[in-house]
Amino acid sequence: MVKLEDAVIARLRTHGKTFEVLVDPELAFKLRQGESDINLEDLLAVEEVFTDASKGERASEEDLNTIFGTKDALEVAKKIIEKGDIQITAEQRRRMIEERRRQVVTIISRNAINPQTGAPHPPARIEKAMEEAGVHIDLHKSLDELVNEVLKAIRPIIPIRFEEIKIAFKVPPQYVGKCIGTLRNFGEIEREEWGSDGSWMAIIRMPAGLQNEFYETLNKLTHGEGETRLLK
Repeated sequence: MVKLEDAVIARLRTHGKTFEVLVDPELAFKLRQGESDINLEDLLAVEEVFTDASKGERASEEDLNTIFGTKDALEVAKKIIEKGDIQITAEQRRRMIEERRRQVVTIISRNAINPQTGAPHPPARIEKAMEEAGVHIDLHKSLDELVNEVLKAIRPIIPIRFEEIKIAFKVPPQYVGKCIGTLRNFGEIEREEWGSDGSWMAIIRMPAGLQNEFYETLNKLTHGEGETRLLK
């Protein structure tokens, strides 16, 4: 549960009435953007619905039932956040926009390549292209929407596309234990087998932007003894 002093007001005006809840601004925007793993109890400062939060005036159960179909404060709060206004300060907005921008850059850099070279674009190059394109980060949009908008905006500036690759690799037996969990996290293992000496051989499908990171991780974990081959 967010501290009261850190909470902001989410407000919805409907049916001639005003309903307010006190929320964590960042969690509220994540919920609004479609993230499904937000705990509503963590999001609210108090499990109450107000007509005027600053005065502590609570909404009646009758109004909640009539307008929202429930008197459950958590369910009503979710509807208020999804449909109403979230009152945040300029500093909170700036911080949240920067965090959202970093998330977009990370997703693009991990999934996209330069189709002319087949190499991933470094995050700094993507950020520069976003600046040149004058990209605006809208906190009311989901990550998927923002990523698609940014890709459309920067394509005239840098050659870029989302692509997946397949890499065949082999891990010597003495390194399998510390490699198997880490390497699986890069993508989907499409085929694997075990050598008679205990070595692990597999084919993994992953976002093209992770290619260099995968090679670096494998080399580090196996002290350069791992083998890889990029599949066409």
